[in-house]
Amino acid sequence: MNDSSWGAPSQAGYWGPTDQGHGHGHAHSPGHGHVQGAAPAGPAYDAHEAPQTRPMPTVPDVADHGGNQDDDRGAARLSGSPVRNETNPEPMPDAAEPAPKPQKKSAGRDLSAAIGVGVGLGAVIVASLFVVKAVFVGVIAVAVVVGLWELTKRLDERKGIRAPLVPLALGGAAMVVAGYVRGAEGAWVAMALTALAVLVWRMTEPPENYLRDVTAGVFAAFYVPFLATFVAMMLTADDGAQRVLTFLLLTVVSDTGAYAVGWRFGRHKLAPRISPGKTREGLLGAVSFAMVVGALCMQFLIDDGAWWQGLVLGLAVAVSATLGDLGESMIKRDLGIKDMGTLLPGHGGIMDRLDSLLPTAPVVWLLLVLFVGSG
Repeated sequence: MNDSSWGAPSQAGYWGPTDQGHGHGHAHSPGHGHVQGAAPAGPAYDAHEAPQTRPMPTVPDVADHGGNQDDDRGAARLSGSPVRNETNPEPMPDAAEPAPKPQKKSAGRDLSAAIGVGVGLGAVIVASLFVVKAVFVGVIAVAVVVGLWELTKRLDERKGIRAPLVPLALGGAAMVVAGYVRGAEGAWVAMALTALAVLVWRMTEPPENYLRDVTAGVFAAFYVPFLATFVAMMLTADDGAQRVLTFLLLTVVSDTGAYAVGWRFGRHKLAPRISPGKTREGLLGAVSFAMVVGALCMQFLIDDGAWWQGLVLGLAVAVSATLGDLGESMIKRDLGIKDMGTLLPGHGGIMDRLDSLLPTAPVVWLLLVLFVGSG
């Protein structure tokens, strides 16, 4: 049933058809006969589906010139015209329809769960970051492996793409460690070896869809562990913990600013075909929040940093984080899913939290190297 069929026609108030005759082989017109079986049998649809259904007014039985009762009332019901009674010749007014209640604007997520999970993750990250750097490298590696598992699982479920997880997980973890130990050179070598391992591992299965599967595998290797390697590379500087903290703060603040401002003031869609919830006002909120926090971080956290560098850094982070979010939205739209996983209540999966962080990591690493050196 389409929406247009819900507009109540004149006979749509009752179930089933009415008799067109009463034994004489012809239909009676209103006022000159009566229609048998025309008593209403109930609404045409359930009451809970039509909260504004008008009640039928009650009228007294009146005999017509032919001695039959209810002819005028039945005809009025069939024709949809107002019913008149003896004491009040004017048409009965429609029942007043209640004004629709204003709907409360929803934030679109379980905020209590999201805040609780976010605080817990933040505590783990900060503790590992400032206690032992090597522990934080392990945290990055675990996040990479879980993210690869979510991505490959969704690709297999929704598209039948079988990117080999084993070489991706092993190569991804090795990539993060290589970036921390050997820098950019180590990261590139580990990336190349991981891609080669994906090609070889897939050879153990039938050749059908080989090119599609290994292409997805190489993409996954670049998208998740290689980009995450730049976080480990930030950590190698003397003020590495402060650099990583700045990177995390700016990305989270950018996301929070976009969410808060967009939810409260958002009117103009940013990319409606990709992510209908994002607005231009939200992007301005992300830029404003990130630039302010960036100036504070560069001034007080980063050795030899200046506040104006923080403004540039905040602007770059807001743009890269938004593009990263839109990029994963494209992936999820192509796969026909809302979230990559359900591991984090209120957030989705690990990949739903890494979407802004991954493309932002190389941007922050590069700008910090240009502003204050590799340290």
